[in-house]
Amino acid sequence: MRPFPYDPTTLRPFDPPLEGDPLAKRVPPQWTDREFEDRSFEDEDLAEARLVRCSFARCSFTDARMGETHADHCRFEECDFTRAQINAALFAACAFTASTFTQTNLFLTRFKGCQMLGATFVDSNLDGLVLEGGNWSWTSLRFQSLEGLNLEGMRLVEADLHGANLSKAVLRNADLTQANLSLAKLVDADLRGAKLAEANLTGAELRGARMEVDQALLYVLSLGIRLD
Repeated sequence: MRPFPYDPTTLRPFDPPLEGDPLAKRVPPQWTDREFEDRSFEDEDLAEARLVRCSFARCSFTDARMGETHADHCRFEECDFTRAQINAALFAACAFTASTFTQTNLFLTRFKGCQMLGATFVDSNLDGLVLEGGNWSWTSLRFQSLEGLNLEGMRLVEADLHGANLSKAVLRNADLTQANLSLAKLVDADLRGAKLAEANLTGAELRGARMEVDQALLYVLSLGIRLD
């Protein structure tokens, strides 16, 4: 049997388990005000990490395990998250400038007030993604599935959403100025109040989408249709 945490005869703690003890409890990383440059975290176990005001520049998180990680006011610049497992994580007031997410698992992950300028997403799992505020302008989300996501009020200026699945997505009051929505699937999407000035909607599927009258008129004019 494994001993009690304290020796009942002396009330003194037992010696900690030896390194390599399979029953030893894993302690997740807890970093505050740390800075990393050109560091590889490839295939590392960072699950349940707690990161506060940390900075990562040109770091690789390829195949890293980051499930349930909580990061607050951290910066990730030009970082690579290829095949990283970042499910059920929370990022608050973080920046992911020009970072890459290829085949990344972001299932049920929450981004609260994050800056994603220039980030690229390719074949990533975004199911159950929760976005609260922040700026996703100039991001690339080509052919990504964003079906049913709540993107209300999001800034998506010049975002590349070519071929993306936005069916049943809530885009009310979102800023999609100059966004590329060509061939995007917007079936039953809620676009009321969204800014669509100079947005490219060529070939977009809008069946059942909800728009305000002035938005619908702008869309019709963008197709070259003349209204007399």
